[in-house]
Order: sequence, then structure tokens, then C-alpha cells
Amino acid sequence: MKRSRCWSAGILARTERAARKRVIEMTNDYKPTGWHSRGYLPHFDAGEVFQSITFRLADSMPQTLLEQWKHDLATESADFEEELHWRIEGYLDRGYGACYLSNARIANLVQKALLHFDRERYRLSAWVLMPNHVHLLAAPCHAYSLSDIMHSIKSYTSQQANKILGRKGRFWFEDYFDRYIRNAKHFENAVSYIESNPVRAGLCSAASEWRFGSAWLRAQSLQA
Repeated sequence: MKRSRCWSAGILARTERAARKRVIEMTNDYKPTGWHSRGYLPHFDAGEVFQSITFRLADSMPQTLLEQWKHDLATESADFEEELHWRIEGYLDRGYGACYLSNARIANLVQKALLHFDRERYRLSAWVLMPNHVHLLAAPCHAYSLSDIMHSIKSYTSQQANKILGRKGRFWFEDYFDRYIRNAKHFENAVSYIESNPVRAGLCSAASEWRFGSAWLRAQSLQA
């Protein structure tokens, strides 16, 4: 049974890495894309520290499975963090848990919260809300730490979402995953990877069709 679980997890990781590779191949010709609230395209600025961030719902994956993966990878993988990341990414796209973000009211609440402090506490360049997790590409503004930003977003949205849903208890998983963006090409690949997540998960045929993401909002602004 353990061998079967490891085999399945390995497939998840390889699938996600392959998807990431396809995104990179599609962006070999660098053309800046992404959302920007001031009407111009975002760009990578070496003076800013952009980070790719993933946070998820509390029930988006069983904690026992996560602990099992950590245990297995501690002895099986030389690149523990990278392999664990891809396994989690692949598993989240399966839509495990209550998937509260598939509720349009909840997704709209979270998206508005993300946009509310854009250009004030952080510079938001890409995002997508999946049924049970969220991806962001953002650079914290001066005097704001990423941990403070994430605490603020998650605290407010969890309280408001629970009111809408008429529930109590933890809404978001307490931790989040973040990765620094190294250069302009990495930035562009991150935008493409984030915005194409609904397509990879089979939720739509084009990123611009997914209402709760930067690709959709950018497409609407171009049509206006």
C-alpha cells in the first residue's frame, strides 16, 4: 500500500513538473503579460522582491497524507522541498475537500480582498483562485512583510467567508508556500503558470475564461 501511495505521489509531482516545463517552453519569446491596476503591464524590477505564493483551504488535503509524504521524501529525495511542492500542487488540483472557493460569493470576496491593497501593501501582478487554493505573484511594498500581508488577507477573508457560509472553525490552512522570483524570465514563467492553472485542472479551455483570476480581468480591461 505504501509503495502504491508513493507511486501515485510521484505521478502527481512529475505531471506538475511537466506542466511547468510546457509553460516555460511557451514563454521562450519574452513578452510581458499580467495584470496591473494602473493600466500598464507589470514588469520585473530587480529592486523589488517578487514572490510566487500558494495558500490553501484547511481541508484541501489530509494532514496524514502530507506527513506521510514528508516522511517518505526525507529518505527518498535529495530535493525534499521541491518534490514536496510539486506533489502538493498536483494534489490540490484534484479538488479535495469542501472547495469553498468554487462558491462565487466566496471567490469574489477573496478576489476583492486581494485587489484592495494592491499598490498600497504589495504589487500584485498575477493571481488565480482555484476551488480549494489560491496562487499569487506579488512584491511586498516597503514596510510590509509577506507574513503580515498573508495574515491580514487570510484573517479578514476567513471571518467573512465563515459568515457567508454560516460556519465556524478554521477556513485556511495556517501555512503558505512562497518562492522568490529570480529574474525577468522566471517572473514571466510564474505569471503563465499561475494563470493557466484552471486550464491544467480541466476547469476551462482558456485562462481568460476563468472569472477569478488576473487573466480574466486583464481580458475584460482590454475589451473595454
